[in-house]
Amino acid sequence: MITAPQLRAARALLGLSQQQLADLASLSVPTIQRMESSDGVIRGNVDSLMKLVGALGVAGLELIDEGAVSAGGGRGIRFKSGG
Repeated sequence: MITAPQLRAARALLGLSQQQLADLASLSVPTIQRMESSDGVIRGNVDSLMKLVGALGVAGLELIDEGAVSAGGGRGIRFKSGG
């Protein structure tokens, strides 16, 4: 789904504060803070996760799963494989 580092990077790329992202996703700031401080993959309420991913999509971001190819072929960022 989405990891905490991906979420922090996505928010930074969009230039959004936690409050702005919370508003965009119809979530609370404490929910965004919990998600960003998670270890690895964000776990939580499925509805909240779907709102978050949907809001990032509306804002123009595509989440790229590990080992996946970006369908749109646009600009992106990911960790290099192998370290």
